[in-house]
Amino acid sequence: MKKVIAIGSALLMICSIAVFANGSSEATGNARPQLGITVYKYDDNYMSFVRKAIETACEENGEVDYQICDSMNDQAKQNDQIDTYINKGVDCLVVNLVEPAAGKTVCEKAKKAGLPIIFYNKEPARDVIMGYDKCWYAGITSAEFGIQQGHLIVNEWKTHPEWDKNGDGKIQYVMLKGEPGHPDAEVRTSEPPKIIKEAGIGIEQLELQTGMWDASKGKELMETWLAKHGDSIEFVICNNDAMALGAVEALKSAGYFTGEKYMPVVGVDGLPEAVELIKKGQMLGTILNDPKALGLATYAMAVNAAKGRDICYGTDYTLGDRKDIRVACEITTVDNLENAIAAYK
Repeated sequence: MKKVIAIGSALLMICSIAVFANGSSEATGNARPQLGITVYKYDDNYMSFVRKAIETACEENGEVDYQICDSMNDQAKQNDQIDTYINKGVDCLVVNLVEPAAGKTVCEKAKKAGLPIIFYNKEPARDVIMGYDKCWYAGITSAEFGIQQGHLIVNEWKTHPEWDKNGDGKIQYVMLKGEPGHPDAEVRTSEPPKIIKEAGIGIEQLELQTGMWDASKGKELMETWLAKHGDSIEFVICNNDAMALGAVEALKSAGYFTGEKYMPVVGVDGLPEAVELIKKGQMLGTILNDPKALGLATYAMAVNAAKGRDICYGTDYTLGDRKDIRVACEITTVDNLENAIAAYK
């Protein structure tokens, strides 16, 4: 079950509710369990790959039927979609929350219906998961991504003393933060500075604002910061690759990455677009957040839950003390791009 599955193309039908059906048991008369899956928004770069991994596993393994829908970054819409799934009689809910704080409300819906629920990628509070025996989580180890990003920055800063433009021994940095209140955004924001300080390197935060995981917002903020701080900025730290892509576009427009003008930019995810920028020397590195691994873990848990089996049945996974399965991360630079390339195929 933990094997690598090649991701093929999938037929995507975008509607407001129940936007994709793979031969539901209601329509075909078979007895296969049904999964009701939500994605917080389809046009999130990273989640598009996680979604494809889940869809491909469902289609290739043939153990379940499924419906999947785009919540369009609207929690009220997602709540309605979940109600619809429950009314249609799905056997397991698989939920990528729009708002992590909504986990309690969503879990209560599942509990009232007696349905198992797998949260993935966006983690609700611990008491939500622990408070219902049929609730689990699949995702990343949030703090580890920030920690590894901190190590990446420390290693590269020590290797490139010329990046200290004013020679003060400190990193003057700007930070593009993801969604406020999102557990991943919070630790990806707090951990890198902590690791840098622990390495004995001084740091000075010039700016920190939310880019909401979005490339266009990342570009807008970077443009504003360049107008304000100019070459005083020595490092750009981003909670995800999408915002890093936007930051790089702003930097390129300002003349960076030509001649001797350079700015180190780091992100998280390992997106194919980020890999291309790393190859070109326009992005320093990223932390691989394997979408295929997350999709397969989510799928395996959902199938087992829908069939009433042990949540790790038939897999090599080990359930954590938060009733969770975690996906590992990896520092990715120009020296080891092959793993990131494979993860997004």
